[in-house]
Amino acid sequence: MSDVVVDIEASSVAVVALDRPHRRNAVTLEMWRELAALFGRLGDDPDVRAVVLTGRGEHFCAGADIGEFGAARRDASDAAGYERDVDRCTESLMTLPKPTIAAVTGYCLGGGCALAMACDFRVAHRSARFGIPAARLGTVYGVLDSRNLVNLVGLPRAKEILFGGRQFDAAEALAIGFVDRVVAEPALDEARQFSARLAESAPLSIAAAKLILNAVATGDAELRADLIRAAMDRAGDSKDYQEGVRAFLEKRRPVFRGE
Repeated sequence: MSDVVVDIEASSVAVVALDRPHRRNAVTLEMWRELAALFGRLGDDPDVRAVVLTGRGEHFCAGADIGEFGAARRDASDAAGYERDVDRCTESLMTLPKPTIAAVTGYCLGGGCALAMACDFRVAHRSARFGIPAARLGTVYGVLDSRNLVNLVGLPRAKEILFGGRQFDAAEALAIGFVDRVVAEPALDEARQFSARLAESAPLSIAAAKLILNAVATGDAELRADLIRAAMDRAGDSKDYQEGVRAFLEKRRPVFRGE
C-alpha cells in the first residue's frame, strides 16, 4: 500500500494526500522518491489542471521520518544522498507546470515546510503550526529549501526560523508571508475552490507565467531565455489563444483545452 493517495476530481484538480496519519504524515525516503515521480506524471497529465497537496488526518506533515535516519542518514555521505532525493522531490513540485496549492492543517514541520514552500500557494487552517527544527536535530536545511524560505519571508526572518527552530502559529505565518491565507473552514475545502478557479485559466499561459516568475525569483531569467521564449511561442500559437480572443469578443467564458 502506498503512503501517498491521489484523487483527480471532476474540476480537473488532483488532490495529493500524504497518508500516514499515525505518524503525522512524516515522509519516508520512499515517499520522497514516490512524490518526485508522481509530480512529474501530474505535470504531463492533460486531464490535470491544478494540484492540491494535503495530509490525511489532523496534520499536514510533521517532516521527514526521523525514525529511519539511523539507517538512511548514518553519516555525511548518506545524508548527501538523502538530500538529493529530497531536492528531486522539491524540484519536481516547483517545476510542475500547473498551479499547486498546499492545504495545511495541524503540524507543518521541517520537510513538511519544504513541501509547502515548493507549492505556488499555501492555505492554512487556523490550527496550523509551522517550524523547521533542523538546528535542534543537528541537521542542515538544504540550499533549495533555504532559498524558498528566504524568498517567502526574507533573510532575517529565515535566519530566525532556522537558527532558533521554534514553532509559530498560522497567524504569525500569515504576518511574515509564509502562508497566503488563513481560514476557519477546512483548508482543503478552500484549496479546492481556489484551485478549481485557477484550473479555468489557459494551461499554456499558466505554464509560461510560472516558468517566467520562478526564473525571475531565482535570477535565472537570462539563463532560461530560450526555454521561456519557447513557452511563450507555444501559447501564442495555441488554439487556446484563439479561443480566448473569440470569447472576449463574444462576451462569453472561454473554454480552454491546453492546445
